[in-house]
Amino acid sequence: MTGSRPADRPVSERFVLSGLWASTMFCYIYADFFGLFRKGRMASMNEGMILPLGEATPTVLLAVSVMMAIPSLMVALTLILPARVARWSNIVFGLAFTFIQGATMVGGAPAYYLFFGTVEMLMTLLIVWTAWRWSRPQGIGK
Repeated sequence: MTGSRPADRPVSERFVLSGLWASTMFCYIYADFFGLFRKGRMASMNEGMILPLGEATPTVLLAVSVMMAIPSLMVALTLILPARVARWSNIVFGLAFTFIQGATMVGGAPAYYLFFGTVEMLMTLLIVWTAWRWSRPQGIGK
């Protein structure tokens, strides 16, 4: 095997997209975890506040739970949904989460959050781009 190189095999768009969603979720988790170390954050949590959303009412907690369940579910759904549905789900949710992340960065976020937010936005835009370019098997509708 001297001088031989490992062969790169094409990776299915499904696996690429699923991996991108998983990587994006790690960034979400770490950015939020690091946010717990900001001065005053634990005090506001103890007072029942979710900054910048305000009071942690059952409705707010449910809305945030639904929002954050989507990228988590996209890791698996990308692998199991029919190709057309998976492709469009990745495009729609990738754009939505790019917008959401951009909105959270407006108004003076700390440097670590801007870093993670930029990485997250690049990842979700890469999700959109990869899904947009997803090749269609012959015979499948345009």
